[in-house]
Amino acid sequence: MTIPTALIIDDEPDIRELLEITLGRMNLQTRSACNVKEAYQWLAREPFALCLTDMRLPDGTGLDIIEFVQKNYSQMPIAMITAYGCVETATHALKAGAFDFITKPVDLVRLRELVNSALRLREPNVPAQITEGPLLGQSRPMQKLREKIDKLARSQAPVYISGESGSGKELVARQIHLQSARAKQPFIPVNCGAIPAELMESEFFGHKKGSFTGASEDKPGLFQAAHGGTLFLDEVADLPLSMQVKLLRALQEKAIRPVGSQQEQVVDVRILSATHKNLANEVAAERFRQDLYYRLNVIELAVPPLRERPEDIGLLSESILQRLSAGGPPVHLHAEALNKLQGYRFSGNVRELENMLERAYTLAEGEFIHADDLQFQQAVLHKTSDNSVANAAPEPAAMPAAQPRERVDNLEDHLEDIERKLITQALEETRWNRTAAAERLGLSFRSLRYRLKKLGID
Repeated sequence: MTIPTALIIDDEPDIRELLEITLGRMNLQTRSACNVKEAYQWLAREPFALCLTDMRLPDGTGLDIIEFVQKNYSQMPIAMITAYGCVETATHALKAGAFDFITKPVDLVRLRELVNSALRLREPNVPAQITEGPLLGQSRPMQKLREKIDKLARSQAPVYISGESGSGKELVARQIHLQSARAKQPFIPVNCGAIPAELMESEFFGHKKGSFTGASEDKPGLFQAAHGGTLFLDEVADLPLSMQVKLLRALQEKAIRPVGSQQEQVVDVRILSATHKNLANEVAAERFRQDLYYRLNVIELAVPPLRERPEDIGLLSESILQRLSAGGPPVHLHAEALNKLQGYRFSGNVRELENMLERAYTLAEGEFIHADDLQFQQAVLHKTSDNSVANAAPEPAAMPAAQPRERVDNLEDHLEDIERKLITQALEETRWNRTAAAERLGLSFRSLRYRLKKLGID
C-alpha cells in the first residue's frame, strides 16, 4: 500500500519540523518547502495526498498557493496555517478553496483531526443516490446545484444554504454531508427556532450535573453529538442575540464549554446553516450579528425555487406518488394534471407539491390523478417579475361577524384528533370492516387505508 505524502510549506524551520514529526508519527511521508517557488517545484515533481501552507511566505502568500492548487491540482486538499485570531484570513482561504485551516500555535490534536479528514477524501466514496425529494430533477438549475454540492463536499468551509420555504435546504445540507469525508460520522440537524431560549445553551453545548435545577446528570449537547460530523443549523436567523455571541465563540475557537463546566472541550464539527429569511436584511435590522453572519456565510449556496424548474415537476410527482402508494396499487399523474401543475407558481415549493399530491391521492379513484383531483391554494399571492400577481383568488365577499370558538393551539393536531375519532367510530360501528367503514365515511377504500396509516390506527 502506497504511503501518503504531504507537502509542508512554511518559512519557519521550527514549524516545519513540528509538522514533519507529527505527520511522520501518523505514517505519512513529508516534503518541505520554505517559499512559494520551492512549493511549485515540489508540486510539479510528485503527487501529494494533502498540503499544509503558511499564510505569509517570503515570495508570496498561502492564498497564491491555494489558487494555484485549485487551478492545477483541484483534487488535492490544502489547508491554511494562520496566525491566532486571524478569522478574516481564514475566511479568505476557505473562499479561495482551502479544505480547512489551523491556527498558530498549532494544536496537535486539531492538526491530526484535520489530516485524517483530508486523507479520508482519498477513500473511494460513492455519493448517495438521490431517489426522492427536492434534489430530483434534470433541469439546468438542479444540475448546477449538484455540481456545487460535489465541490463543497470536499471542503470543511461553513456553508450558508439560502432558499425559500419548502425548497429542500435540509436535503441539500444532508447531501453535502453524505458526499463528504464526514459521511460515516453523525449528521445532526437542529431547528434553531424550535428550542426555547432558556434551554438553548444547554441544548447546544450540554451541561454538567447540578449546574441548574433539574440537571440530574451530565448531558452532552448538539456539538458533542455532531463531533466528527456535521451540524446543520436550520432557521439560524431565529437564534437570540445572546446565543449568537456564544455560537460565534464556539465557531472561532472550535471548542465549547458545557453549562456548569470550567473546562472547554475541543469539537470537530462542520457547520452548515440555512434560513428562509434574508440573512443580510436581518443583519441590517440588527437582529443578527454581522460577525456571525460572515463566519457562517463563508460560502453561500442558493437552492432554486420550484417555479424556476417546472420541467422537474413530473419526476418529482412520480417519486412522491410512488412513496404514497407503497404497498398498494401504483398511482400516476395524468398528463392534464401535470400540465396544470407545471403552470402553477408554487409559493411553498416542493413541500407544497407534496401536500397537494397527498390530498389528491386520497381523493382520486383509479390509477390516475386527474386535473380535477388537484386543489390549489388560490389564496396565496405571488409577485411575478413584472409586479403582476399570480395565483390570486378573486376578492372575497364580506365575512359575517366572527363567532366565539374553541381555543386551538395546534390546528393540524386538532384536525387529526377529530379525524381519528370519526374514523375509529366508523370502524367500531362496522366491527372494523374497512370497506363498510369507508362507505360510511364517503371515502374510497384506498383513501381510508392511507388515513389509517397516517394516523397510526391499527
